[in-house]
Amino acid sequence: MVSSQAFGPAVSRRLFGLLAAGVLSLTALAIQAQTTPVLRIGAIPSVANQATEKAIELAKAQGLNVQLIEFADWVLPNTALAEGSIDANFFQHDPFLERFNQSRGTRLKPIAYGYSTTIGLFSKKLKKGDAIPEGATIAVLSDPVNQARSLLLLESIGLLKQKPGANHLATQADITDNPKKLKIVAIEGAQSARVFEDVTAVVTYTTFAKHAGVDEKQGLAFDNTVPDNVKRYAIRWVTTPEHENDPRLLKFIAIYQQSPEVKQILRKLYGELIDFPW
Repeated sequence: MVSSQAFGPAVSRRLFGLLAAGVLSLTALAIQAQTTPVLRIGAIPSVANQATEKAIELAKAQGLNVQLIEFADWVLPNTALAEGSIDANFFQHDPFLERFNQSRGTRLKPIAYGYSTTIGLFSKKLKKGDAIPEGATIAVLSDPVNQARSLLLLESIGLLKQKPGANHLATQADITDNPKKLKIVAIEGAQSARVFEDVTAVVTYTTFAKHAGVDEKQGLAFDNTVPDNVKRYAIRWVTTPEHENDPRLLKFIAIYQQSPEVKQILRKLYGELIDFPW
């Protein structure tokens, strides 16, 4: 070990000053994180929240205090945002938000892209490459936008046909041909992990397949093979027009998007079944 005396008193004082400044800077950031108003982000339970929690940890080191609040369904994060009990949310894609705003008369606004994952057809009873049997029961997501997305996936692999022009707002009423006589049942998205034992297969997000103990890479089909779907169904950072320029929110989104640690977590969770459209 080299004594600080070897550098002389002037150098020693400078070294001490630098160390003291570093400690004071860290202390100041810690105090700032404690005194800055909490930025409240709404979400639904998801393994992807691990990445958001990492961003929260990184933000705290930069003096930003962020809290992730999980809601039980896909409506509450938007109603809470509209009512002002949270500052932003991070769980939905554009078609879902557009439908919510239209039906509720709200003005919630997407301000940045998050990650984009595919939905897939998953099963605990069939293996990748197996044919869907006659009369199989297929669970699809129940909300209007995600149900349309589910039906479009089933159509893309030849399990049913829909009216010409059926798009991201299609419903089961648009089905014109069901050659395998599939029984299609609608279930609430956040509950889809619980129905795998009761049906032949489930159309849902990879997140919920993982919650059900299904290897998401073994999905029977996916919809991210269509390039337009990557941005259309990317998870968006959403807030109110009054908060779209909130410096705390913009800083936190930048931390999320620019941190290699965040992207590493998402890659670990989803492998090649994820895109980063930002």
